[in-house]
Amino acid sequence: MNPPYEPDVAFGVHPDLGVGAAVADDRPQLDGILRKHHFRHSQDLDVYLLPEGTPHNTAVRTVAAASREFQDAGLSVAADPRIMLPPPVPTPDGVTTRTTQPGQSLTALTGELHELRRSADVAEVLEQILDEHHGAVGHLEEFIDAAAVSCERLDTPGGRELGQHLRTIAHHVALLGDRLADAQLDLSVMPDVTPKDAPPLADVPLPKRHNVPSVTRTARARAAVASSPKHPADLPAAPEEVPRSTGAPPSPRRTR
Repeated sequence: MNPPYEPDVAFGVHPDLGVGAAVADDRPQLDGILRKHHFRHSQDLDVYLLPEGTPHNTAVRTVAAASREFQDAGLSVAADPRIMLPPPVPTPDGVTTRTTQPGQSLTALTGELHELRRSADVAEVLEQILDEHHGAVGHLEEFIDAAAVSCERLDTPGGRELGQHLRTIAHHVALLGDRLADAQLDLSVMPDVTPKDAPPLADVPLPKRHNVPSVTRTARARAAVASSPKHPADLPAAPEEVPRSTGAPPSPRRTR
């Protein structure tokens, strides 16, 4: 559908050239705002383009910031919604490519990490994950807290126990956020030492994780037989957990 008027600025995306902008005329104000946000005019194409290699999330934030400035100046803006679509996450040969969808910010940021080489850029991505209002860590903590409330509303011993267990997990997520914040600060001041000929991140295998022992299944079993519309109260009690082997303790969990 064609708009009823021609906007002053229109943003779009090209599969090879990335995000670009077209202007209705050669007013200096339009040129000045676009250049302020790192767009550069291409004489051959007569459009404004971001620098080659600009990460996806950076391009989205740039379009949003430039659009706000245009609108604050009383100018009309149009933007192709496909600008919001994140690129697919690079994967090694033989591994199924993970499909990304709008709104899956963590997936988009993971894909963006594969394009970065400077520690300051990695720090910027981590900062987005830790954002107080939109970061993935805060959203995960909020989700787990909501799950805990749902369990506690069952008003059964198993539900209350699971609720407390989930609140403990939410606390660990908050601690994880603190650890990530420390790493983000270290990265922001770390000198760039990655060689230019270093292999892409997608080709570098991740460190092997230690096996993490399974948590007790007692609470899960109790909740399964607790009184509810699907589990009548006269079901037999949950069996106690089988004692664990007295062998060597499992390896502690490592954070990467």
